[in-house]
Amino acid sequence: MDVINLSSKLALFTEQWTPKLVGEMDDYHVKLAKIEGDFVFHAHKEEDELFLVLSGRFRMDYRDRSEWVETGEMVIVPKGVEHKPFAEKECSVLLIEKASVDHTGGVEDPRRVENPDKI
Repeated sequence: MDVINLSSKLALFTEQWTPKLVGEMDDYHVKLAKIEGDFVFHAHKEEDELFLVLSGRFRMDYRDRSEWVETGEMVIVPKGVEHKPFAEKECSVLLIEKASVDHTGGVEDPRRVENPDKI
């Protein structure tokens, strides 16, 4: 039941596309990530995924459209929906997803993290 300072946690790492675990609730993980550039199109068969922008902005690309997500805004991607985050400049996001989620949806990518570091 400790207070978690998100700004302090974000200051602990510089890697992009490498989610860091900052909390757990039931079978969900709360993660922080820094993103810049393009990720890979992927989907999560069994899990929804929440992205909350803490600083910056990013575009969530879907197969049929794109949406910008600004600081203070969030988007929930439903299970099974292909999506690809893209950020022109570095953006910090908080993610809430099931602990079992593979953040690339099983797509092989050098940025794939199977067991995120806890910070």
